[in-house]
Amino acid sequence: MDIRRLKSFIVIVDSGSITRAADLLHIAQPALSQQLAALEEHFGQKLLIRSQQGVSMTDAGHAVYRHSQIILRQMEQAQADASAAGNSLAGRVSVGLVPFSSAATLSVELLAETRRRHPGILLHLTESVGQTYSQMIMNGRLEMALIHGTGPIKGVRFDPILREDFYLVAHRDFGIEDDDKPVPLAALDSMPLLLPPAYNFVRRAVDTAFTRTRNNMKVVAEVEIVRTLARAVAAGLGATIMPKAIADRIATETGEPLICRIISPRIEETLSLCVSDQNPLSEPALAVRDILVELTERLKI
Repeated sequence: MDIRRLKSFIVIVDSGSITRAADLLHIAQPALSQQLAALEEHFGQKLLIRSQQGVSMTDAGHAVYRHSQIILRQMEQAQADASAAGNSLAGRVSVGLVPFSSAATLSVELLAETRRRHPGILLHLTESVGQTYSQMIMNGRLEMALIHGTGPIKGVRFDPILREDFYLVAHRDFGIEDDDKPVPLAALDSMPLLLPPAYNFVRRAVDTAFTRTRNNMKVVAEVEIVRTLARAVAAGLGATIMPKAIADRIATETGEPLICRIISPRIEETLSLCVSDQNPLSEPALAVRDILVELTERLKI
């Protein structure tokens, strides 16, 4: 099989349109349609369904898409291994770091340590609020990710690494005492809160805590940008509840007098390393995984 057909298929799926894919690949649309037809003939299955809204994958298309990602990554790794034969590790490694967590604070350290120890590795880092990392791992678009939860999810393996406590971050004007005692959720009843949207793991954890304690949660804005969130809290527009690493970042990055205190009853989430349970990691990916685990372990200190 011509490997270019697999590459073209991935671009069609990712762009959602044969027309857009043709533009991205700089080839004529009829030629791209012929590549798709040849691929469907090879597998004896319809891979894509066309509509006015674009293209969508059939069940067979999902399977081919996942294997195409794996095959292309293996081809890239084979090329890197051949080029670096007898030398250091080389190749591309893709890592997802879930936002609004300790994982999001590790990106620069992970990049620096990988460059220092394995300069031949091309590290691809993703911090996205709009994509499901476990699904991207199953599809072969990511090799590993630090995400919240412990599973189970078919197709991926979760290795719990860290428990994250949630902290309140608020301006002193809200009247929260600056001490080491936990802040009871009852004290936050009707306090204006700035939180991510409902689908975010932080929001789900906070929602659950308020529901269990039967306190009223007053969300005045939904913010998915940490820097904006920090500025809004510093401006006294509302308080927020975040995992400790993000709470510390908000409290230290602003010049305003902010209070940072743990919540009671405790709100916590498990941070896990997520990898495929079907496709083994390459040697470069194993090296990056070891660095990622090492950096995450340091957060426990």
